[in-house]
Amino acid sequence: MISWQLLTFEHLTTTQLYQLLKLRVDVFVVEQTCPYPELDEKDCFRHVHHLLGYVNGELIAYARLLPQNTGYPSVSIGRVATAKTHRGSGLGHTLIKKAITESHRLWPSEDIEIGAQAHLENYYKQHGFERTSDTYLEDGIPHIDMKLSQKR
Repeated sequence: MISWQLLTFEHLTTTQLYQLLKLRVDVFVVEQTCPYPELDEKDCFRHVHHLLGYVNGELIAYARLLPQNTGYPSVSIGRVATAKTHRGSGLGHTLIKKAITESHRLWPSEDIEIGAQAHLENYYKQHGFERTSDTYLEDGIPHIDMKLSQKR
């Protein structure tokens, strides 16, 4: 059973901060062999929320929820990551559903935008996101912008 926590930066413990940064670096920098500025200063912006999923005290799922005009004109979800040891179980889908639910709770009636790795387009389409851009390179990885519209 996953235990979820949704916290702003000032409410994260140092242990939680370390865990979420380690998970993000493990996934986005080490696994994807992609050196990029992981610490982009958005983590500590006002109204940014960190969604943490724990099993037996281990952080296994994470997403960052950003208010309008922080990453995109709309609300956005980013830094979506699951621990390598827990992949293949549907955890990623559970995480996305939870991130969408919490985003709608925090910012009702707002569209949600994401910058998705292009190979994950169909994955995000399963959750209602639609492609809104051509493919572009971000840190050497093909990405696309996608939006989950509230006017569906």
